[in-house]
Amino acid sequence: MVAEISRVLIKEEEIRQKVKELGKRITYDYQNKDLFVIGILKGSVVFLADLIREISLPLEIDFMAVSSYGATTHTSGVVRIMKDLDTDINNKDVLIIEDIIDTGLTLSYLKENLLSREPASLKVCTMLDKPDRRKVQLIPDYNGYEIPDEFVVGYGLDYNQNFRNLPYIGVVNTRASA
Repeated sequence: MVAEISRVLIKEEEIRQKVKELGKRITYDYQNKDLFVIGILKGSVVFLADLIREISLPLEIDFMAVSSYGATTHTSGVVRIMKDLDTDINNKDVLIIEDIIDTGLTLSYLKENLLSREPASLKVCTMLDKPDRRKVQLIPDYNGYEIPDEFVVGYGLDYNQNFRNLPYIGVVNTRASA
């Protein structure tokens, strides 16, 4: 399969503004709390890096790698933790940073797993949300954009590990190579 960007869905400047807005809301909501941010690898890295610079509070960061896609554009439904936290989250106010919520299966599994570790609170911040694809009830606490059911890349999101470095979010057109 050859993939190319068919159109820009969200421009770089729009992303910057939305990240500032989310950072202000999170700063307000987590005043006087021990904020612990979990970035979900690899897709959330760009968003997380920009977002934490907009949060005007002390915070801790850790990462998890969770997979349900492999090298396809559709989730397999099987969730695997590839890298777990290095830090105990017991009694901490945890904010999961995700690039996109699609079916919700991966994030639902992850939330259940993290809640068993008894954090003081657990919320989700995602850059993108595709509610039309949802297979489980899941509403992010903080959401950048609600998008249609199209496969998107850029700003950390990938297609077969490509396009993560784009400063915008674009729609991918996949076609069989000739």
